Amino acid sequence: MEVELLKASDRLRGSLDSGLTWESEVTTIEDGESSTRKFKIRAAGVDANVEALEPARNKGEIYLFNDRTMWFFKPSLKKPVAISSRQKLSGQAAIGDIASTNYARDYTPVIEKTETLNGEKVYVLMLQAKANNLTYDKIRYWISDKSKRAIKAEFLTLQGLPFKKATLQYDNQITINGQKLDFVSRMEIVDAKYENNKSILQYRNPVLENHKKNLFQVNQLKR
Repeated sequence: MEVELLKASDRLRGSLDSGLTWESEVTTIEDGESSTRKFKIRAAGVDANVEALEPARNKGEIYLFNDRTMWFFKPSLKKPVAISSRQKLSGQAAIGDIASTNYARDYTPVIEKTETLNGEKVYVLMLQAKANNLTYDKIRYWISDKSKRAIKAEFLTLQGLPFKKATLQYDNQITINGQKLDFVSRMEIVDAKYENNKSILQYRNPVLENHKKNLFQVNQLKR
């Protein structure tokens, strides 16, 4: 049951076998200073190509997700370099936060308890990473029983203490085989200790789109 819950919630965060494209705007507020970055995300299954659009100094940078392996490329590099999904993208957002979510593949889930949140039944899952190269080691994850939406998350240290927290909203929709599916529209990630430090990811214009396989091949990333 736990795995099926995760699979259903992953779909609403971009984990689809069919190709999907959307735009993401990441606004970061840290120590009273604000900055914004924009990306184009093209995903299919466990692969994703994330292209930086703004600001101008980052335009043309690409983060490539090949299953659990990640690469970074920019026009000034001769070839892509391997990176970790844990590296900072902007503020509280890690690189692994920007693409589609594949928690059902990456984590072992256990239901801790059920709660009532905003009048609906919610399962609280503890997710344990299956590998040491994932974005987070442990996640406490709230999923709605009815809508299968992931409502909020706590990202935990190995000792089980939250160091970041997230809330999610779903005001987008996509249609697959005639079925309307909710799609995430906003995720706010805050520092667990300093809640004024946050990153807000906004998801815009999600569309189903067939992607060529070479879009996700690292040997296609070259100057």
